[in-house]
Amino acid sequence: MTTSKVALITGSGTGVGAASALALAARGWHVVINYTRSEAEARATQAACEAHGVQTLLLQGDVADDTACRALVQDTLDRWGRLDALVNNAGVTSFAGAANWDAIDAQTFQRIVGVNAMGAFQMIRAAAPHLQASGGCVVNVSSTAGALGIGSSVPYIASKGALNAMTLYFARALAPTVRVNAVCPGLITTRWFSNGIGEEGFRKVKAGYEAAAPLARASEAEDVAEAILWLIEGARSTTGELLMLDGGMHLGARSGVPVPGRG
Repeated sequence: MTTSKVALITGSGTGVGAASALALAARGWHVVINYTRSEAEARATQAACEAHGVQTLLLQGDVADDTACRALVQDTLDRWGRLDALVNNAGVTSFAGAANWDAIDAQTFQRIVGVNAMGAFQMIRAAAPHLQASGGCVVNVSSTAGALGIGSSVPYIASKGALNAMTLYFARALAPTVRVNAVCPGLITTRWFSNGIGEEGFRKVKAGYEAAAPLARASEAEDVAEAILWLIEGARSTTGELLMLDGGMHLGARSGVPVPGRG
């Protein structure tokens, strides 16, 4: 068994997941980098993490599949014999928009909830005994959508609301040995949004968001990773927290500026 701590981060080939893997690697953690489709990006993240002198494990797996979730945890244990942190970051959405809320079909709805909510549940179920053994923690990457009911689509909002509720449940159920918290970003300047609504659409949304947000800025992936790192390595008295990372947008727009859509 390694003496270094080990983190498993789902959906960590790109974006917030990749930034979190890099932040932990820089602190000496061994990291599991999980991806579904973005293999080239995941390998680049792996190389960047290993440049910090830590060990990594690159694993493909769809968290909507319970067998894949169990395999991710087992492969981690087979490699290092321990698991100290689980970051449930894998997520999908459909950018249907408020005007087309009724256009989502059942298959799309089920897929989004299956990854965002059921996937997190399955990962926690597979990891819980090992996190209890290490006195570890879970950080769920949620969204302001789950708290405010504003986001890219109804199933995305519903899935993140479910994830927030599960965060509270598991904070109680896994106490006192395992802390369970969630980060709830608003607009993040990653390819998630630009891929979903196009570069021009993203520039407009970002400009509107920054004009309205009390802190006058959207989050970068590294901002979210920094919060995740704190919840993992610090925050010893914190569990069941839904940490809003939205530049203060949950307080309402400043100076009467209309609140733009978020996801």
